[in-house]
Amino acid sequence: MTLTAPAARRLGFRMNAVGAVGAAIILFWIVVAIFAPLLSPYPVGKIVDFDYYGPMSAKFWLGTDYLGRDMLSRIMMGARYTVGISLAGVTFACFIGVTLGMIAAVVGGWFDAALSRFLDALNSIPSLMFGLVVVAAVGSSLTVLIVTLAVIYAPGSYRFARALAVNINAMDFVTVARARGEGIVYTIREEILPNIVGPVLADLGLRFVFIVLLLSGLSFLGLGVQPPEADWGALVRENIGGLSFGAPAVVFPSIAIASLTISVNMLIDNLPRRIRDRSE
Repeated sequence: MTLTAPAARRLGFRMNAVGAVGAAIILFWIVVAIFAPLLSPYPVGKIVDFDYYGPMSAKFWLGTDYLGRDMLSRIMMGARYTVGISLAGVTFACFIGVTLGMIAAVVGGWFDAALSRFLDALNSIPSLMFGLVVVAAVGSSLTVLIVTLAVIYAPGSYRFARALAVNINAMDFVTVARARGEGIVYTIREEILPNIVGPVLADLGLRFVFIVLLLSGLSFLGLGVQPPEADWGALVRENIGGLSFGAPAVVFPSIAIASLTISVNMLIDNLPRRIRDRSE
């Protein structure tokens, strides 16, 4: 089933229902992350209920946490850290990896070999272990988290972009551009990048999911976002004592993480495809 609305056709793309649902959920969390201070019903750190691990009610839609704070407000504010840090990390990782991958594919030789071996060695380190060591040694802050996540996932982005760029670099139109005297910058910007941007965007979405899960894991272990701020992983950790009671305070942050990661995968698997012109 595909969306055939006139607006979609005017834009020249089509997306099936699964991809549209994934995109809608992602957009929902982005809006929540941006406007959380305006949307949250209570101040994020204020104790509003003397009943810890309170149930869902008309006053507290998602219950309260282990201190009696409103969980809906904390999940909304947590979206700012989970979505924001993950988006910043994956943007830096893919920018560095894709740029280096295209340069290595075009330059080749010793530069390509040396850079590939170095990033392969970096990529061989387990991501969670690397994150734990860096954050434990340097300390946890938003800057450290973003840089650490970018360093962890840049090598994988590099390998992916390089593999695509090597194939494009061997095409005839690139050979022609090189024969007429075009430089490396022109070849990368005009010939290679436009031909790999689609797969690179899909890879960016997949790495965003990995970063969300890694960030949540670090926060669950106490090395991610630090109190009084909290991302979704930290919300699960600080309310884990309510798991035996089936408290909403530990269930709903987990649902938030699952909804974001699954919806990104739904969108990636059903990316909009261009509708071919009938005259082609």
